[in-house]
Amino acid sequence: MSITPITERKRLSPEESRDAALEAARALLIEAGPQAVTLKAVAARIGRTHANLLHHFGSAAGLQRALARSLAETVCSRIVRLIQEARADETARTEDKPRQVVDLAFDAFDKSGAGALASWMILSGNEDALDPILDVIHGLVDQISAVEGEDTGAALREDTLALVLMAMGDALLGEPLARSLDLPRGAAREIALRQLTGSPRFLKMWGQDS
Repeated sequence: MSITPITERKRLSPEESRDAALEAARALLIEAGPQAVTLKAVAARIGRTHANLLHHFGSAAGLQRALARSLAETVCSRIVRLIQEARADETARTEDKPRQVVDLAFDAFDKSGAGALASWMILSGNEDALDPILDVIHGLVDQISAVEGEDTGAALREDTLALVLMAMGDALLGEPLARSLDLPRGAAREIALRQLTGSPRFLKMWGQDS
């Protein structure tokens, strides 16, 4: 699916212009892969100039780092909402919520392209490629730990490490590896879900009995 470029220039605030660029970059990432996320391509997509995007992001690498952060923030904010929903509604405290967390993580690295983007940035010599993603995830863990207590926070850090590593690996090698092992494509997600729901402190966070 293509997005029609904006042909009529309208005055946007700096924040609106930046948001429009990130949205276009996200679409390009999904449509054509990380190599397509360039300042020139994004500028053409939103009807802005190359110089305008340079002002906002500094370079193609800066644009890609901002996109990586935006993807991570979207996922983490949705995870926070899931936790809030589980806390506010007794009927929401089912294993559906942990499954949604697993799906969010796996989809972010696979369908949303975060895994391919991070790999491309690293191979392109951007040594700080993962920093935006790691910073946002670290912030999420700290936010939850402040509410749930340090005991839950310690377990959450381990669970988060396992989940992110599995989601990243699945995005990069999951399909061919599962096929070679005669396993269904979603096998890694199910393994991740079993690991998380086997953690008593993880379940406690969602108001479930272990």
